[in-house]
Amino acid sequence: MKKVLKIAGAIVAVVIIIILIGVTIISVRGIPTYPVEQISFELKSTPESVERGRKLASVICANCHANQETGKLTGQQMMEAPPEFGTIYSANITQDKTYGIGDWTPSEIAYLLRTGIKRDGQYAPPYMAKLPKMADEDINAIISFLKSDDRMVVADPTPDKPVEPSFLTKLLCNIAFKPMPYPTATINMPDTSNTVELGKYLAINLECFSCHSADFKTNDFMDPEKSPGYFGGGNKPLNRAGQVMLTPNLTPDQETGIGLWTKEKFVKAVRSGIKEGESALAYPMMPYTMLTDAEAGAIYDYLQTIPPIKNKVERVVYD
Repeated sequence: MKKVLKIAGAIVAVVIIIILIGVTIISVRGIPTYPVEQISFELKSTPESVERGRKLASVICANCHANQETGKLTGQQMMEAPPEFGTIYSANITQDKTYGIGDWTPSEIAYLLRTGIKRDGQYAPPYMAKLPKMADEDINAIISFLKSDDRMVVADPTPDKPVEPSFLTKLLCNIAFKPMPYPTATINMPDTSNTVELGKYLAINLECFSCHSADFKTNDFMDPEKSPGYFGGGNKPLNRAGQVMLTPNLTPDQETGIGLWTKEKFVKAVRSGIKEGESALAYPMMPYTMLTDAEAGAIYDYLQTIPPIKNKVERVVYD
C-alpha cells in the first residue's frame, strides 16, 4: 500500500511540475508569433468603396478604436473587455507612419483583417475582430476607407498604450485561438434580394454573434453558427464603468428571446436604440444608425431562422 501511495505521489508531483513548466513557458512566451504569408491584394479605391468602408468601419472598428479625445481611430482602453482578458488598449489605426498604419500596404492590412496576423508575425488576440468570412469587396472597402482622407483616419501621432494581456489571454492564444487561414477563393457579396442570406452575412461579419453568443472565449470565428449559445445571449461585456452588461437572447425563443418581436420593433431598437419608449441599448452596444431599415430587417429575418435557445437573460439597468 505504501508503495502504491509513493507511486501515486510521484505521478502527482510530475504532473504538477509539468503544469508549472507549461505555465512558465506560456507566461514568458506571451502572445505567439507566426510566419507571415506574402499575399497580393490589389486595392481598388473609389468614392463608393470609401463610403462603404466608412460604414463598415463605423460598426466593426470604431467601437474599439475611436478615441473621444482625438475624434479619430487612435485607439483607447477597451473598457468593454472582460477583466479576465487583462488591461486592453486598441491600436492607433490612423495613417500616421510612426504610430499608426500609414506605411502598411493594402496586402498587410488585408492579411491582418483576414487571419489575425500582424505584419511582424504577432497574433492579434481574440478581442480583435477577424473577418475570415467577409466578402472581398467589403475587405476592399474597409481598406479603401483606412487609406482615405476621412477625418477619422488622417494621420495622428498618438502613441499606442502597451497592452497587458492576462495569463488567460496568453493561454488561449497559445492553445485555443489560432490564426485564420487566408481565403484561397473569391468570397462574393451576399444576394441582397435574399433577406435571410443578407441578414446572415451582416449578423456574422458585423460581429453581432460574437457578443450575443455565450462567451467570447468559446466563439467559433471560422464557423460562427457552431459557437456555443449562438445568439442565445448571456455574454458578459462591460460598460464604461466596468459593470457587467449581459447581452440579450436574440434567438426566436418566444419566452426568452425575440420570437414575439415584430420586425418593426427590432429595426427600431437596432437603429435608434429605442424599445417602446425606453432605452433598448446601452454601451458597449450602440445604435446602428448607419444601417438601413432593410439591412436591420434582414438581420431580423435571419435571426428568426436560427434554432431557438431558452435562456432568460435579466436586463440590467444602471443609474
